[in-house]
Amino acid sequence: MSESGAVDGRLRRARAGVSVYFAVMGLVGGVWMARIPAVKAQAHLSDGTLGAALFALPVGLVLGSLAAERLVDRVGSAPLVRIGAIGFSVLVVALGLARNLTELIVPMVVYGAFGGMYDVAQNAQGVRVEAAYGRPVMTSMHASYSLGAIIGSLAGGALAWAGVGPLPTLVAGGGTGLVAALATSGWLLPGKGSAHSTQTPAEDGSGTARPVWQVVLALGVLAVCGLVVEGAVGDWSAVYLRDDLGTSQGVAALAFAAFSATMTIGRLAGDRFVHRFGPGRLIRVCGVISTIGLAAALALRNPAVAIAGFTLLGAGLSSEVPQVFAAGGRADTERPGSGLAKVVGMGYAGMTAGPAVIGALASAIGLRLALATLLLLAALIAVGSPALTWRGSRR
Repeated sequence: MSESGAVDGRLRRARAGVSVYFAVMGLVGGVWMARIPAVKAQAHLSDGTLGAALFALPVGLVLGSLAAERLVDRVGSAPLVRIGAIGFSVLVVALGLARNLTELIVPMVVYGAFGGMYDVAQNAQGVRVEAAYGRPVMTSMHASYSLGAIIGSLAGGALAWAGVGPLPTLVAGGGTGLVAALATSGWLLPGKGSAHSTQTPAEDGSGTARPVWQVVLALGVLAVCGLVVEGAVGDWSAVYLRDDLGTSQGVAALAFAAFSATMTIGRLAGDRFVHRFGPGRLIRVCGVISTIGLAAALALRNPAVAIAGFTLLGAGLSSEVPQVFAAGGRADTERPGSGLAKVVGMGYAGMTAGPAVIGALASAIGLRLALATLLLLAALIAVGSPALTWRGSRR
């Protein structure tokens, strides 16, 4: 085999490895999401105490991303990906052992911390792989997360329907993730490395130079916008169709299912669009599509129109977070892990506060108007899209 062939093979394995790790995170998380109602009953929690327990997860995610900020550039992303995936897969089992609020909150924070470190590290590894490829591949790797989440939630739901308890279900999900992570641990790119911008025919690298902190802050705001809207759809779309539009639970669930499907499809196709149009132009269009989709979902009190709107919203949001995270990894060429961790951490912080804010607004002005406030965030994605083409500068 020629040297170039060996390098190509190594990069293909690295890309496949990162994709597997993204899928593992989605699968394990999807299984857990499907078994939350059973764990709630097992731990004798009310809706309020369950909300407090679930709040511990994003808190842990933020703490983990802060720890990864220093570690990624110091030890490299590959070891942290392995450690994070192992901890994430093993600790999900502890959630199934909870018999009260304390026994759920404590492992939830640790589980989230491993998840935050894991997510920063796998995105940092993805940025390295993309830079080595010389063309966009980040969005398709994020599609593996979406596919894993769908498979995990379906498997968790099927086991719940079959009467399997939450602990055996989480053991099965965590065990599957652990085996997949260990089997592909040698495929990742070793070393620390640096992340350089991947240029496309639509982006010649002549973006505006800005201080690193300005680039990171702008990208962090975009991450907050995308993750808050995405999280709000997951938390409130079914409630909106059920309570505000009067649909059955089955029809209400179609909104998030359609949203997830178009998000996955959009991520599978996203790299081609990034390569053709450049990240800035693509995310501008995605922001417009997201705004139109959300507006359609809320404008008319019609379930079919609402489902169609959430479907369009999923397509619009599909490429936003992957491209923002990738840009965060390129913002600081001297410490790529630091820039990425800050962007991811800001996104998680927004995701932490978002559901509570929507809930508080819903109590005051109604869920429909509360969700309408998200239109500002969707529009801000379009307005702030030029930040994806800024170049970080320490001068």
